[in-house]
Amino acid sequence: MTYTKTEAEKLIAKIPRTQLGFFPTPLHRLDRLSEELGVNLWIKRDDFTGSNLFGGNKTRKLEFLMGHAKELGAEYVITYGATQSNHVMQTVWSAAKNGIKPIAYLAAMVTPDMDDLKGNMLLDKIYGAELQVIYPEEGESFEDAERRSFVVGAEHADRLNSEGHVCYDIPMGGANEHGSLGYVNAMVELQGQLEQLAAEGTEFNPQYLYHATGSGGTMGGIVAGKKLLGMDMEIHSMLTIPMEDTGDYIENGMNLANGALGLIGVEALAETDDFIVDASHAGEAYEVPSDEGSEAIRMLARKEGILVDPVYTGKAFAGLIADIREGRIEQGADVLFLHTGGTTVFFAEKEILGDIF
Repeated sequence: MTYTKTEAEKLIAKIPRTQLGFFPTPLHRLDRLSEELGVNLWIKRDDFTGSNLFGGNKTRKLEFLMGHAKELGAEYVITYGATQSNHVMQTVWSAAKNGIKPIAYLAAMVTPDMDDLKGNMLLDKIYGAELQVIYPEEGESFEDAERRSFVVGAEHADRLNSEGHVCYDIPMGGANEHGSLGYVNAMVELQGQLEQLAAEGTEFNPQYLYHATGSGGTMGGIVAGKKLLGMDMEIHSMLTIPMEDTGDYIENGMNLANGALGLIGVEALAETDDFIVDASHAGEAYEVPSDEGSEAIRMLARKEGILVDPVYTGKAFAGLIADIREGRIEQGADVLFLHTGGTTVFFAEKEILGDIF
């Protein structure tokens, strides 16, 4: 069973939510790149989610995550990510906005200078976060340090709860059913924008939607929203983390999608076949820039004046360009790129930025 935009809005409205962003985010055509690449290419600007200056996809998730935290009477929120995590920064400011104390456990892929903080870490401190940096120990990988951060962070949350403080635990990337519901809602918003364009005489019916994916929560919500509304488009989720076998990742995305639908009382609609996950543009590692990602950053900046970042959206846009150039997207097709934010990375450590000039 599928639902109209209005029916979907009524279902979602039942779930606790706190207003964080300014919606709908802009949807517009990339005229110069459309001409150069031979497709009808549009972009949805979720880098503009607000209400602080630095938007991104996590803001949509956090509307429902913070809504749930407030419903539970949370005094603290605790979350996880890399030192320059967009998710952590957006969690921190949204907690501050709602009078909740933010705690972040950060795994160090690149060692930060704690006396000269940059990018998202600087913003985290300005917004009042308690930061706990977990450095890889001898013989330990970044992934090992990340897993250790989850353990010590959970212990911290348990201590606070045992002392009588309500501590709301938000997983890395906001990737749970409440977070993914934010992107079910985003697809409802997109459906309304497409209907408005049609009413104004502009025909844009995306055959393909491309977006960056890391923890999988945005991907799950997008696929759930597509299925809820019966939208006819291929969702291409471009991994920013190298992965040889995406089977478990897709399974997790399906569970997030159906978990989000379950929150609003809709039966499971997503299946593993609904997910197209491409890890071929992730580069060497998370937070390690790639040559094709840098090329994509320069192309979009110099043709359209829009920035994508080297960690997430630059790699996803590189994948989109490759699929057009190599014929996997046919000439003349209607294509949508979902810009999920992340441009604060341009003010982070040079190891993350890469060669973009």
